Amino acid sequence: MTRDLTDGVCSALPGAEWADHRDGSHDAWKVGGKMFATIGMMNDGVSVKTPNIETAQFLIELGRAIKAPYFHRSWVRIPWGHVPDDELQDRILTSYRLVRQSLPKRVQAQLPALPD
Repeated sequence: MTRDLTDGVCSALPGAEWADHRDGSHDAWKVGGKMFATIGMMNDGVSVKTPNIETAQFLIELGRAIKAPYFHRSWVRIPWGHVPDDELQDRILTSYRLVRQSLPKRVQAQLPALPD
């Protein structure tokens, strides 16, 4: 998967917004003001949130992801071309849903509806 395809997946999610994060060192995709995907300065992969530390560690052990530097242990980085496109799309969608569900109810209510 390339940067363009990642940006396409993220931009298609309801309420997703692109933000230049941390003084230009990262590009971030956010929903309700909270980050669900980020691409670092090296532009060689995307970091996403997983449901928990155990899932992140499992993906790392399987060789599907690597530890996301500077992030909580529930986040992983997936280098471009490291997994099939459909798997990366699923990881981005999972991260988006986790972050969206953690938002306050009033913020969630203001977002466009999720497709079925």
